[in-house]
Amino acid sequence: MSFAAIIFDFDGVIADSEVRANLSLAESLTAVGMPSTYDECLRDYYGHNWQETQRRIEARFGRALPADFREQHRERARGRFMDGFDAVPGAADFLATLDSTPRAIASSSRAEYIGWALGLFGLGHHFGDHVYSADGWDRGKPFPDIYLAAAKGLGVDPARCLAIEDSPTGAQAALAAGMTVVGFCGAGHIVDRAAHGEMLRAVGVHHVALTFGEIGALTVVAR
Repeated sequence: MSFAAIIFDFDGVIADSEVRANLSLAESLTAVGMPSTYDECLRDYYGHNWQETQRRIEARFGRALPADFREQHRERARGRFMDGFDAVPGAADFLATLDSTPRAIASSSRAEYIGWALGLFGLGHHFGDHVYSADGWDRGKPFPDIYLAAAKGLGVDPARCLAIEDSPTGAQAALAAGMTVVGFCGAGHIVDRAAHGEMLRAVGVHHVALTFGEIGALTVVAR
């Protein structure tokens, strides 16, 4: 195998953010009379862009979210994200090994948030302008559009890209784009790594990695 580029999901791959994000969402929904737990949010909305998440919330509760919900939720989430928020262990070291290998981020999250977090982690220089966000898109993950956009932006055939994803939804998107996919189980929201790895294998990922060290071993062989 020969990979011309590596495309990373962001939340749960670069940013260790999913616990904070889903705790915040559960609190925000409960505050507007849509009682939700962390586990429910992680199960039902994990990996989707906001547009699909909103569709799923409103279908579940049978009514629209308040018009100002997203902004109010952002304010609540910011408080959590300012306290101890960091990159996934091993992400910075792995990125430092890539030398000139083309790489991009393909995420469901807002571009402004991704840029802020990369700056906080000191990792923005690894990606430059190659940060692609499906926020605002009608077709987010599991559709392949965001991964195809990232590959096009890098000028690389999707079939020659390695994608790193932690969610089944995101893995399905990268697979649909024709990429080789590593299912990653190294972030803080993944409590049972063996079970999560099996869930990722069930959607068809080519490899499962528990750490960035394992991804590094794979990419050394594959490049």
